[in-house]
Amino acid sequence: MTPETKFNKETIARSPQETFALGEEIGRGLKGGELILLTGGLGAGKTVFTKGILSGLDYDPDDVTSPSFTLVNLYEARLKTYHIDLWRLDEHNDAAVAVGLDDILEDDKAVAIIEWAEKLGSRKFESETILVTIIGDGDEPRTVSIQ
Repeated sequence: MTPETKFNKETIARSPQETFALGEEIGRGLKGGELILLTGGLGAGKTVFTKGILSGLDYDPDDVTSPSFTLVNLYEARLKTYHIDLWRLDEHNDAAVAVGLDDILEDDKAVAIIEWAEKLGSRKFESETILVTIIGDGDEPRTVSIQ
């Protein structure tokens, strides 16, 4: 299975545990150099999905917090992982510049996970990019699209 088809699916996550498990599956398959773009509304489960990714990278998910105020958290997991949250950036900021994304992506042994990736606009990246869209909130099931 090639990386292009490995992460190309749409599924329903009926609980936070299922959302976490999807992230964990992604994390186990990462080799370094990947950019993971997470989109979805407030409360969709982006941070839960990120915790799953980091668990798949052999990092304790209980130590993963949303970097809403710091913008970037760095985790020394199986692969160095940058967890970026663009929620607090407004449309007048160049989100990629604000978090130093170009410098982060130069490290092909690291992984970057970006919550609220829609704030990056239509920018294209040379890194292998995995787009995860999570639809749903509250107690309802989530539709998770991974491309």
